[in-house]
Amino acid sequence: MILPQVGGWTGRALEALAAPLLAGERPRDSLSSHFILCRLIQVRWKRYAPAFLEPEVNKETLHKEPTELPEEEKKQWDFKTTRPIKAAPSSVTSSVFSDPLVSFPAFCTQTLEAIKRKQLKKYHEASEEEKVNIECNPYTIFHQALSNCKPIVELTSISRGGRFYQIPTPVKDSRQRFLAMKWLITECTENKNHRTFMHVKLSQELLLAFHGEGPVIKMKHNVHKMAESNRAYAHFRWG
Repeated sequence: MILPQVGGWTGRALEALAAPLLAGERPRDSLSSHFILCRLIQVRWKRYAPAFLEPEVNKETLHKEPTELPEEEKKQWDFKTTRPIKAAPSSVTSSVFSDPLVSFPAFCTQTLEAIKRKQLKKYHEASEEEKVNIECNPYTIFHQALSNCKPIVELTSISRGGRFYQIPTPVKDSRQRFLAMKWLITECTENKNHRTFMHVKLSQELLLAFHGEGPVIKMKHNVHKMAESNRAYAHFRWG
């Protein structure tokens, strides 16, 4: 027996699910029969009709002038102006101020504002020749400071012959970002004055790291020196 197509489910899939009932087997209890019948009913449908198009969230495409687009993109753009568009998910945005690394808007906004205030004060007090070398964009300072704090290698403890060796191993990009953020936050919370606001201390550390200075940069260099001193054990990494 083959059941017809119902709600996007094929008949054979329904037959496989309803095999105990079609064979005349009696369920062990009412709960199991209710569970089987619930699996036969598709209760979730698509939110949008097939006529809806995917949203365009690429910042570069949205900021281009219509005259700068190629012919194919112009046709697609004109086609999209007459068709309904799906709503973009909450995790995707085309805003120029959106940054995936800035996950705490209130706290990070205060930190970036403190950075920009200090840089603007330094910019207005500098001479015309020095103004060219002063960066006032807090997002550029944040990313460059974070990049300067990322370690390339770290020590990993591996057991060989009943002994543990500290072996230098390369660090993944996600691990590099985690260590850089961890060192910055730890330096601000443990080694700075507790009467100072956190966003002020973090802005100071980011500015120091942006110029390649500060305790976090020293910590990264110490990790690299330890890895360099233990390079004789690097072959233990491959067993």
